[in-house]
Amino acid sequence: MSITLLETVQQNLGFSPLQKIDTETGLIAADNTSPAEHKFSQAAIPAVLTALYNFSNTDDGADAILKGAATTDWAASIFNNKQKEAVQKIAAYATETDVYTATKLNAIAAEAVRIIKEKLPADGGIKEVKAILNNEKNSFLLHLLPALQMGELLNNNTLDDNTNKMEGPISSLMNSIGAAFSAPVAEEDVKKNT
Repeated sequence: MSITLLETVQQNLGFSPLQKIDTETGLIAADNTSPAEHKFSQAAIPAVLTALYNFSNTDDGADAILKGAATTDWAASIFNNKQKEAVQKIAAYATETDVYTATKLNAIAAEAVRIIKEKLPADGGIKEVKAILNNEKNSFLLHLLPALQMGELLNNNTLDDNTNKMEGPISSLMNSIGAAFSAPVAEEDVKKNT
């Protein structure tokens, strides 16, 4: 089994392993006893990756990921005009300051962008950026805290939908079908059908 983007970011930045969210309760096990740093990573990493995925759904967003530098203010870009609200929600959950949270969100996003670029083939472009994040979407939605309401914040309520967070053979089949319908059509597929 390959390591996911979420796990790679978590490991590269030295955070504790993240826990999946129980789809029935919307909570992680032993959440109240988690150290502050773990609560922060549990909230921040899936939220940033969800926002990055949502951002990559547009050609401009995928292009920004493709061409972005480590110094880019990623939180401002991926959360758009809701950056302050995203920072406040994550900071409140993790009992951290807004300044600390904003700095760490940018570091998480920069690391994710670096890893995405590393995974791209030499001739990779916008389509491949979108494909990487689309293929990884379910791994970070399984860890996304419902209390943060990232789907509402990002104007994409499907991100908060529990059907995206279920596991098992039927759920995997349904998520695969959904991914196939949401995947971009390749130029060669269009040419074959004309």
